[in-house]
Amino acid sequence: MTEPGPDRVRIRFHPDGSAPREVRVPAGTTLFDAASWNGIAVDSTCGGHGTCKKCLMRVIEGDVPVSRVDPRAFTPEQLRAGWRLACRAAAEQDVVVEVPPLVTRPKAATVGVGRQVVLRPAVQKRCVTLPEPSLADQRSDLERLRAALDDLEFSADLRAVRNLSRAMRAADGVVTAVIVDDVLVDVEPGDTGARCYALAFDLGTTTVVATLLDLVTGTPAAVASVLNPQQPHGADVITRISATMMDPSALDRLTALAHSALDGLAGEVCAEAGVDRREVYEIALAGNATMVHLALGLDPEPLGVAPFVMAGREFPGLTARDLGVQVHPGARAYVFPALGAYVGGDVVAGALASGMDRDRRIRLFIDIGTNCEIVLAAGDRLLATAAPAGPAFEGAAIRCGMRAAPGAIEGVKISEDDVLLDVIGDVEPLGLAGSGLVDAVAALVSTGLVDASGRLATADDPGVPPGLAARLRTVGEERAFVLHSGPQHDLCLFQRDIRELQFAKAAIATGWSLLLEEAGLTQDDVAQVVLAGSFGSYLSASAAVRIGLVPGVSLLRIVSAGNVAGEGAKMALLSVRERAAARALLEEVRYVELSDRPDFNDRFVDRLAF
Repeated sequence: MTEPGPDRVRIRFHPDGSAPREVRVPAGTTLFDAASWNGIAVDSTCGGHGTCKKCLMRVIEGDVPVSRVDPRAFTPEQLRAGWRLACRAAAEQDVVVEVPPLVTRPKAATVGVGRQVVLRPAVQKRCVTLPEPSLADQRSDLERLRAALDDLEFSADLRAVRNLSRAMRAADGVVTAVIVDDVLVDVEPGDTGARCYALAFDLGTTTVVATLLDLVTGTPAAVASVLNPQQPHGADVITRISATMMDPSALDRLTALAHSALDGLAGEVCAEAGVDRREVYEIALAGNATMVHLALGLDPEPLGVAPFVMAGREFPGLTARDLGVQVHPGARAYVFPALGAYVGGDVVAGALASGMDRDRRIRLFIDIGTNCEIVLAAGDRLLATAAPAGPAFEGAAIRCGMRAAPGAIEGVKISEDDVLLDVIGDVEPLGLAGSGLVDAVAALVSTGLVDASGRLATADDPGVPPGLAARLRTVGEERAFVLHSGPQHDLCLFQRDIRELQFAKAAIATGWSLLLEEAGLTQDDVAQVVLAGSFGSYLSASAAVRIGLVPGVSLLRIVSAGNVAGEGAKMALLSVRERAAARALLEEVRYVELSDRPDFNDRFVDRLAF
């Protein structure tokens, strides 16, 4: 490579499976920033702060000094081979780097537990035959259409009026009116009533799921999911909010990334089902408050600082284009209303789908993630709160953690002389998924290798099974348990990883226990625990009970509900009655703020023990 100048350097990226990309950036720019500025995907969950240790790159030409953080992420052999953390690798000269593959299709729950609904979508297609005008009948085309649809009252988009005359004359007066709520969005020639679709989105912090619905039959036509491309800006909502506070241009980038994910999935499911994008007349979106704010280009900073204020609970009058989704030009968008800054529309959608307001039993709805949302249905009362669980369940704060993708350990069984691993894809283990983390710690607790305080045993401790003693090691100055010995390096569960899970589960357990206390109940009163979201789908109920993550009820009372937020979004598209029910939840649910409770810290400490 030629020298571009004293103040700029050239970086040639070799992404796995893609053509090389060469960029010019100011000298001293990190590899992470250079990649992010130029649309090159980098695996990261901390937003480039050097804490997640996921943004791995290998320098294959040129030189990048080893940072003080690199030795914590790589072995000496890997450092000599050129491996660096991209967020700490400042390019002072021209370099060529290898970029490992990014997991863009994590294992995710695309369906969930829902309810039967009466099919009454907001989108209507009505085929009518309009009489030809004459000197004796000089009514306008729109007046003729209104007369033919005299049971409906609607306003008309200019686009629809433009199409009306052409449609009438193209099909001898036979036209199909497309009405969304009370707006005429299009008039199509002929009878197109059999082709009517809508898109349901679950915009999660980690994963985005899209479902294409046939509104004529009420059935899904296609479903797809993708990793939220905002991940390099942080694994959790707080990190992404911080990114917008530190960089004024970050909001526009995060909004564009959300739009690209939604629009990309829209194209994918339409192509799979053989549906023209213009046949999609409405979309519905469920997401937490931060994700919705970012998707709409709203400043999320007030969500991250007390008193945690949203720009709005509801956003009526939105179009699909407001969310970057290119479908029918007149397509409307329904966004689920939010209960609060940290109990958003995804929880409202999940509560709707799981019928939390329709059951007299004592039920707990727990959506486990970086921000854990909890809803308690106690007779005629509904209480909700949010617990700051952190990114441990997504693998972000775990030394060998990774997302639920091929190579991730999702299940662990430990006997006195062996460790059995359940690996996604039945391939060589690459890391530890969140469900595997919970399984591993629960198994270590059961075998006595982790005590109630969370302390990991050493090989010399009394009572350690001889068959497991060799797996107990000290790496640096930290205790570790070897889950798998690989050809290049061992996959270990470290003492700090156990602490991360301990803090996360304590926050969640404090949340549901305080809600029960607020209602005058105990965990013995709980008739059912609903585990929502992708993580809840793959979490072992017995392991969750063993470590105290969920109430200690019978395992038969714990239900993995899957992607109930996505189910709620589908219900909203299939029935306007369900939208009214979602709106009613805003009035019925009382939000309990944990952060201003003086006893929260004491309760949190009480819940740390396994």
